[in-house]
Amino acid sequence: MVRPPTARSAVPGVGRLGLLEPTAAGSLHQLGWDNVDSVPVLWALSRSPDADLALSTLVRLRESLEDAWPELDSAIRADTRLRGRLFALLGSSTAFGDHLVARPSAWKILLRKELPTREELIADLLDAVEAKPEAGPNAGPMLFRAEIAGPEAVALLRTRYRDQLMLLAAVDLASTVENEPVPPYLVVGRQLSDMADAALTAALSVAVARVCKTGPVPVRLAVIAMGKCGARELNYVSDVDVVFVAEPADATATRLAAEMMSVASSAFFEVDAALRPEGKAGALVRTLDSHLAYYKRWARTWEFQALLKNRPMTGDLELGREYRDALMPMVWTASERPDFVADVQAMRRRVEDLVPADLRERELKLGAGSLRDVEFAVQLLQLVHGRVDDSLHVTNTVEALGALADGGYVGRDDAANLTASYEFLRLLEHRLQLQRLKRTHTLPAADDADGMRWLARAAHIRPDGRQDAVGVLDTDIRRNSVRVRRLHAKLFYRPLLEAVARMDSDALRLSPDAAVRQLAALGYAAPANALGHLKALTGGVSRKGRIQALLLPTLLEWLGNTPNPDAGLLAYRRVSEGLDDQIWFLRELRDEGAVAQRLMIVLGSSEYLPDLLINAPDTIRMYADGPDGPQLLNTQPEDVAKAMQTAAARYDDPKRAVAAARSLRRHELARVASADVLGMLDVPQVCKALSSVWVAVLEASLNAVIRASEAERGAPAPADFAVIGMGRLGGMELGYGSDADVLFVCDPRPGEDEAAAVKWANGIADQVQRLLGAPSVDPPLQVDAGLRPEGRNGPLVRTLAAYQAYYDQWAQPWEVQALLRAHQVAGDQDLGVRFLHVIDPIRYPTGGVSEESVREIRRIKARVDAERLPRGANPATHTKLGRGGLADIEWTVQLLQLRHAHEVPALHNTSTLQSLDVIETEGILEPEDVALLRESWITATAARNALVLVKGKPTDQLPGPGKLLSAVARVAGWPTGDGSEFLDTYMRTTRRAKAVVDRVFGGE
Repeated sequence: MVRPPTARSAVPGVGRLGLLEPTAAGSLHQLGWDNVDSVPVLWALSRSPDADLALSTLVRLRESLEDAWPELDSAIRADTRLRGRLFALLGSSTAFGDHLVARPSAWKILLRKELPTREELIADLLDAVEAKPEAGPNAGPMLFRAEIAGPEAVALLRTRYRDQLMLLAAVDLASTVENEPVPPYLVVGRQLSDMADAALTAALSVAVARVCKTGPVPVRLAVIAMGKCGARELNYVSDVDVVFVAEPADATATRLAAEMMSVASSAFFEVDAALRPEGKAGALVRTLDSHLAYYKRWARTWEFQALLKNRPMTGDLELGREYRDALMPMVWTASERPDFVADVQAMRRRVEDLVPADLRERELKLGAGSLRDVEFAVQLLQLVHGRVDDSLHVTNTVEALGALADGGYVGRDDAANLTASYEFLRLLEHRLQLQRLKRTHTLPAADDADGMRWLARAAHIRPDGRQDAVGVLDTDIRRNSVRVRRLHAKLFYRPLLEAVARMDSDALRLSPDAAVRQLAALGYAAPANALGHLKALTGGVSRKGRIQALLLPTLLEWLGNTPNPDAGLLAYRRVSEGLDDQIWFLRELRDEGAVAQRLMIVLGSSEYLPDLLINAPDTIRMYADGPDGPQLLNTQPEDVAKAMQTAAARYDDPKRAVAAARSLRRHELARVASADVLGMLDVPQVCKALSSVWVAVLEASLNAVIRASEAERGAPAPADFAVIGMGRLGGMELGYGSDADVLFVCDPRPGEDEAAAVKWANGIADQVQRLLGAPSVDPPLQVDAGLRPEGRNGPLVRTLAAYQAYYDQWAQPWEVQALLRAHQVAGDQDLGVRFLHVIDPIRYPTGGVSEESVREIRRIKARVDAERLPRGANPATHTKLGRGGLADIEWTVQLLQLRHAHEVPALHNTSTLQSLDVIETEGILEPEDVALLRESWITATAARNALVLVKGKPTDQLPGPGKLLSAVARVAGWPTGDGSEFLDTYMRTTRRAKAVVDRVFGGE
C-alpha cells in the first residue's frame, strides 16, 4: 500500500530554523512560539548570528521578566525593528544577553528610534550619579561634581554605560536579522568615542567630588584623548588613551587625574596614560609649558606620530585647545627630523614582529595586511605632507585617506580600496569584541568552524552560490589582507618619501643620499643620473620647483611601475622644461591624478611620445577623464580632417599650409599613441585612427598645393587630381611605422592640353611628396608611389585613360594583387571613384584569377620570403615577414579575394580584417582557420606598433627576452607584462597561423 505524502507543516521545525540544541523545540514551546502566528518571529530568529544562543537567552529573559513577558512578546511580534535588534544582539553577544537577563526591563531601551546625541550621552551618565555643573573660578562646560560619589557610583555608571553600549550594538547588528539600515563605520566609531567622552566626563565628576570635598576645584585640568578615541574611531572594547594637562600640575591635579582613571577603569574601560611624556615613568600630570619643553627637546619620532590624533575631550576644554594649538605645529614639522621615515618604518616592523608567528594569519590589528598597516601608512603620509598641506590635518583614518586622495598624495582607487578593506577589518574586530565584550582582534582558529560560522553571520556575510558563508568570509579576509599589504607597501615605503621628508621646508631641496637610495630601490638603473634630473626639476626657490618637489614622490612611484623609469624621468624633465612657460601644466598634474599617472605611464613606456608631447602639449590635457570617459577617446576622424583643412586654408604659402596640417597631425598622433599605450584602444581602432590621420593630412596638403598653383597660374587647375591609397593605407590599417603607399591619377579637363595637364599633375605630386617628406621633429611622412605601373621607372602620375590602357594590356599578377587594396583617399572624389571602376575588372576578374597567375603570386611570395627578410632577422619573430606574420596573413587573404571576389561581392574590400570576416561568413575557410589568421594578424600588428612606440623608430623585429621585450609586451597589452610569456604566446599564435597559411596559400 502506498502512503499518501504527508503535508508539510506551516510551522517550521527546529531543523529548518537551523536550531541545533536538543532543547530548542521545548524552548520554543515555552516561549509560545511553536504556532502559525509565530512564523515570522521564528524565521527572524533563524537569521540571528547564533540562533541557539539567542533562543536560550530569550528563555532566560522570559524567566527574569515573569509577568512582564507578554509585553515583550507582543512587542517582538509587532515591531520588526525591535525584533531585528533584539535577536541580532542576543545571537551575537553573551555579554549583552547576561546584561539583559540581569536587567530585564532594559529591553525597552531598544525601542528608541535614533541613537542618542553626544549631549544626551553625557547628560545620561551624569544623571546616573546626579552630577551638577561645578562652580568656582575653574568652572567650565565639561566640569561637573557628582552627588553620588561613594562605591555605588561605579556600579551605577557601569550599568548606564552598558545600556548605552547595548543600544548601539543592537542598532549596528539589526540588519543581520531584519531589513534595517546599516550604520556606517564612521557613525559607529564616532558614537563610541562620544560615549567615551561622556564616560570620562562622568568619571571626572566623581573624582571632583572625592578629591575636592571642601571647596571648588582649585586647578584647571584638561583631559586629552589620544589614539582611536582622539580620532573618533573607537572600538567597542578598547583602552582609551589619554594625556593630562593641568595648571598648576600639583598634587590635587594628580589626584584628580588618578581618581578619574580609577573610576573609569572600574566602570567602563581601561584608561591608559602611557602616551604621556616619558611614558609610565613620567609625571601623570604636567603643565602646558612642561609638555612643550619635553616635546621640543626630548620627544622621539613615535611620540609626534601619537600626537597626530590628540583631541580635547573633557575637563577644561579651553586648556585642552591651548595644548593642541601649541603642539600641532611641532607635529607637522616632525617629518624634518633626521631619519624620520626610517624611524616610523622601523617602529612598524617592530610592532609586526611582536605578533607570535602562529597568530599572524589571524591577527586583525597587528599582523601583515592588518589595520595597523593602514593606520601607519596614512599617518606617515599625513606627517610628511601635512606640513605644507593643511587639508591633511585630520585625525580620523578614513577621513585622512579621503584628504590624501583629494590632495593627490594617494590615488583615488587606492584610497577607496584601502578604506573598504579597513572598514571590513574593523567590522570583524567589532563583531569579535561584542561576543563577550572582551578586547580582542584575533580571528577564530582555522579549525574552529563554529566560530567562523558565527563570525560570518554576525558580519552579515552570506553564501554567494559557490561558497558557503564561511568560505566567503575566508576569501574576503584573505583578499582584503593581501590588498592592504600591497597598498601598504606602495604607500608606506613610498618612493622618495624619505627624501621628501628631509627637504628643507623653504627650499624644498631633495637629500642626495636618500634620493639615490630610494631611486635605486625603486628600480632606477642609474639613480645618480635620475637624481640629477630631480635636482634640475626642483632646483631654485620658484613656485614651480616647490610644486615639482611635492609632485615628484607620487610621480616617481608611478614611473617606478613602468618598463623604463630612467627614460621616463628624463622624458618628464624634457617635457617639464619644454612646457616651462605653460602655467597650466603643473597645475594639471597636481589637480588631476589621472593626468599625472597616465603621463608617467606614457613617458616610462614610450620613446615615440615625448617629442610629440613637447610639440603638442595640449594632448596632455586630454589625459583627464570627462563626463563620458577618457578625453583621449573623444576625438572623431571627421573632426580631425575638418580641422586640418581649416588650418591649412589659412595660408597661401603651401609650406606654411602643410606645416599647419602637420601640426595637427602631430597632436593627433600624440593622442592616438597615448590612448594606445594606456590600453584605451584596440588594434583595429589604432589602425583606423592612424590611417584617418594620414588621409586627412594628404587631403589638406594636396588642396594647399593645388590652391597655390592655381594662384600662381592665375587660372584653374588644368586637370582633376586624385590620390589612391594602396597597401595598408588603402585598407585603413596603417601602423605607426607605415609609409603611405599611393597612386597619383589625373584627368585633363575639357579644352586642356593633355601633355601640359600631366606635367602640371606631376609637379603637384612631386611637391606634395617633398613637403610632406621634409625633415621634421615629427615621425616621418613618406608618401611612396612605388606601386605605380612600371614601379619607380614609370611616370609618377598617369591619366585615367593611361592607367586603363596599362592595366588592360600589361598588368602583372603582383600589380593586380596590389590593386586589391586600392581605395580613393584624397583629391577629386569623382575621379577617384572612376579610377576604382576602371580597375575593378582587373582586380576582380570574371571567373576568378587564373591558375597561372596564382602560381606566379606563389613564386613571388616565395622569393619575398627568401630575399626580403633582413640578414640576421629571426623568421619566428619578425612581425612583418616572419612565419605567420603580417605578410603571410595578408597574402593569404588577397589570394582568396582573387579567387572568390568575382562571386562574393562582399570581398570587394580593402581591409584584411573585414575580408577575413567575409571569408568566415561565406564559408570559404573554416571558422577555426579564420580565427587563427585573425588572431595572428592582430597579435603581429600589436607587436609591431608596440615596437615603434617603445623604441621610437620603425622596426619589425621582436627582441629576445629582456627589459626591451618586457616593455614591448606591456605596451602591446600583455596582461602580466612578462616578456617571455608574451614571446611564447606570439610564437605559438603565429606558428599555428602559419600552418593555415601553408595549407591555404600553398595548396591547390
